[in-house]
Amino acid sequence: METTYRTIDSPLGELLLVGDGSRLTSLSMPGQRNAPAVRAEWRGDDTAFGEAARQLADYFAGRRTRFALELAPTGTEFQQRVWQALDDIPYGDTTTYGRLAERLGVPRAEIRAVGAAVGANPLLLVRPCHRVIGADGTMRGYAGGVERKVRLLTHEGALQPTLL
Repeated sequence: METTYRTIDSPLGELLLVGDGSRLTSLSMPGQRNAPAVRAEWRGDDTAFGEAARQLADYFAGRRTRFALELAPTGTEFQQRVWQALDDIPYGDTTTYGRLAERLGVPRAEIRAVGAAVGANPLLLVRPCHRVIGADGTMRGYAGGVERKVRLLTHEGALQPTLL
């Protein structure tokens, strides 16, 4: 598979979409922990991932609450299970790492493994790992930065905007 990439502007900064031109393997943002860097052998294409770009624009404009895209992330079987479970967290809602582990049938002693899988999600926004928070309601880590997590949850109505 030839790797294709495209960047698009968003309210969170420039997003990097990577995959085969239609199926996404990665969606990342500037400063993201473990984000892929564009490689010389990748092909840049400003027309690639057209449907993803449209759906992301609709999401940021408040017209989309769920993504319907072809995804092809690589990860372990366990990571894939966790990432797919993220799709079931409704827009405007949050869940905790413990509740996510419970839903997946993962013992409480292995909640950290669920957290690690959530943190390794290569498809930020599209697979809504930003909707997973700490049991005490705190904004636990987010690969794109906790400030962006707060912005996304506020955009979705899960958090109330703060007045300054």
